[in-house]
Amino acid sequence: MTKVALSGAGGNVGRILRVELQKRGVDLRSAGGSKPLEPLHPGEDVMHGDLREPAVVDRLLDSVDVLVHMAGTSVERPLPEIIENNLRGLYEVYEGARRHGVRRVVFASSNHAFGMHATDSKLKLDAEFRPDGFYGLSKVWGEAMARMYWDKHGIEGVSLRIGTTMGRPPENFRQLSTWMGTDDLVQLVMRSIEAENVGYAAVWGVSANTRSYYDLDEGNTIGYRPVQNAEQWAGEILAQPNPLDAVAQRFQGGAFASMDYTPPERRPGRG
Repeated sequence: MTKVALSGAGGNVGRILRVELQKRGVDLRSAGGSKPLEPLHPGEDVMHGDLREPAVVDRLLDSVDVLVHMAGTSVERPLPEIIENNLRGLYEVYEGARRHGVRRVVFASSNHAFGMHATDSKLKLDAEFRPDGFYGLSKVWGEAMARMYWDKHGIEGVSLRIGTTMGRPPENFRQLSTWMGTDDLVQLVMRSIEAENVGYAAVWGVSANTRSYYDLDEGNTIGYRPVQNAEQWAGEILAQPNPLDAVAQRFQGGAFASMDYTPPERRPGRG
């Protein structure tokens, strides 16, 4: 049986996966951050610790075939924090994967690696990276690292460009385009674990939303086929005022795009 490790098991997406993967018979080891995880059932394989420490990574990846890496800072934060948690931490994880012969790393990338694309654009998998902040920039690094470790070391990599995944219905206009329901999330991760001969692949981690920013018709390497659609909540959401400012409404990254944004009239050469 394939042994799967789940990092970031204490986070929003991690908590969902920790429950749903075990329901599906996955032999799972779940890792939290600094605080111990409370076991959900007797004998559950859980651990915790700082993934910047090789000894912690070694405990996580011992006898593991596939790592689903959901750990790290998941919001826009100052660059030093992003570097420590999303760059250095990912490096330590990949070096641990080399030490332990991990076959595949499933990396939680993000729609925010593309957040400065306009909302009227429909992105294909080969779309240009246009991060909307340091968090999105760290995901560009992560996708490139996954590619490099496949090319140089033969560790398969799947970059999941996750949209808005909360375990509940969409809450605003932007989420009608970026939402991913729980059923689709679980299918996405199961396909990432079970698909054969992946090599390196990137996949849009969203549901089959009518207003999606992403072109899902081209398919993907792992065979993920979303079935949920945020449109069933569109009537209720569109009846409410859009809470996003003008910049956030213009770019796919929403509020991330408007953080520390320099208006055109204040840019060099415009004064």
